[in-house]
Amino acid sequence: MATAPSVSYSMTVRLELPAGGSSVSQITTVVESAGGHVTALDVTASGHERLRIDVTIAATSTDHAAAIVRQLGEIEGVSLGKVSDRTFLMHLGGKIEMSSKHPIRNRDDLSMIYTPGVARVCTQIAENPEDARRLTIKRNSVAVVTDGSAVLGLGNIGPMAALPVMEGKAALFKRFAGIDAWPICLDTQDTDAIVEIVKAMAPGFAGINLEDISAPRCFEIEERLREALDIPVFHDDQHGTAIVVLAALHNALRVVGKDIGDVRVVMSGAGAAGTAILKLLLAAGVKHAVVADIHGVVHAERADLKDADSGSALRWIADNTNPEGVTGTLKEAVVGADVFIGVSAPNVLGGEDVAAMADGAIVFALANPDPEIEPTVARQTAAVVATGRSDFPNQINNVLVFPGVFRGLLDAHSRTVNDAMMLAAARALADVVGEEELNANYIIPSVFNEKVSGAVAGAVREAARAATGS
Repeated sequence: MATAPSVSYSMTVRLELPAGGSSVSQITTVVESAGGHVTALDVTASGHERLRIDVTIAATSTDHAAAIVRQLGEIEGVSLGKVSDRTFLMHLGGKIEMSSKHPIRNRDDLSMIYTPGVARVCTQIAENPEDARRLTIKRNSVAVVTDGSAVLGLGNIGPMAALPVMEGKAALFKRFAGIDAWPICLDTQDTDAIVEIVKAMAPGFAGINLEDISAPRCFEIEERLREALDIPVFHDDQHGTAIVVLAALHNALRVVGKDIGDVRVVMSGAGAAGTAILKLLLAAGVKHAVVADIHGVVHAERADLKDADSGSALRWIADNTNPEGVTGTLKEAVVGADVFIGVSAPNVLGGEDVAAMADGAIVFALANPDPEIEPTVARQTAAVVATGRSDFPNQINNVLVFPGVFRGLLDAHSRTVNDAMMLAAARALADVVGEEELNANYIIPSVFNEKVSGAVAGAVREAARAATGS
């Protein structure tokens, strides 16, 4: 699949070239001919004979960017200077920092912020631990915890390499919900160790966001931490994805005029995200769901599941879906389906498969960066198409929900997170798209829609308070 140039592969190249002639126009020609885009061209120094120009280009990959830079250096009369990768520059020294909320200008400030004044606050909390929410950063803090075992589409790259993602997550918490989040990268992939470490550090936080932990370990880690802790534990790869998918499905069904209880949903992918999506869809009223994994449709009589542990995620799927007893392959299962949701692998469906779905078909192809079916192909026969990518309409992006979900949980002093809160978040997110805005290419709002975080937070806050009767 051809990929468009992206700002993710953006380079700024410093060039020196003759002040006269056609060298400047040649720069743009070379970049465009090589399949890149010139996004900025700035003259940084000028003389009678020579110009110094910073050219910013967008490419499709690291190798593509390097090839364009080489071709620029081959233009006659052009001297190649410094090349800066803009993405790496943004990450230099990390993307987040800690700052004090109060200036420390003199001895009085020091005495109140630190010793001896701080001892009074410590004593207060020792006598009444609940005051930690009022008198410390705990009231507004979330730990973003990973072991680096399932990072983006990169796989098991370890905790150090996962840190840039966790920093980014923390930055998004702050930008979209005003929450102070802290990256916690654990140098262990032992389930028991992770549970014990998070339990030990939990007093400093009001919530735990588990991130990029591989399945099936992530299920056990989340379950055990939810049982052990008195603060909400939320695995965003599971539940954040599920909430956005459900919100998008609510609106897609509005577009095609179908009811969630009547549609037949076929899913590709039975990992962490797929299982969480399925559970939330069932909680929302889906009655006809079929799931396929790499071995085909999941059903109770499948050879590898007959003796499976009843507590396993795959066995749970077999016992709680597929009431019609569908067997066979994904391609066979999708025939006549109203909805396809993919959280699996690239190119598992073709145009003929989508064409075989029911009229008004909805296709959510969420594998990233290469989806289960090329979106432009799916659009030929599907009524509504969504992806996980930013270069197509209807992007299913977790940042739409996790900041607002935690804002609502923290504001309500919630000790847990449950299906009712997640269903409320999904409905609130869907309702951000007004009736006058709704169409096949706009079923989910932009991550920069200023209404999103507040709407989600408000819905979660009310659901959390209702759960406790407060």
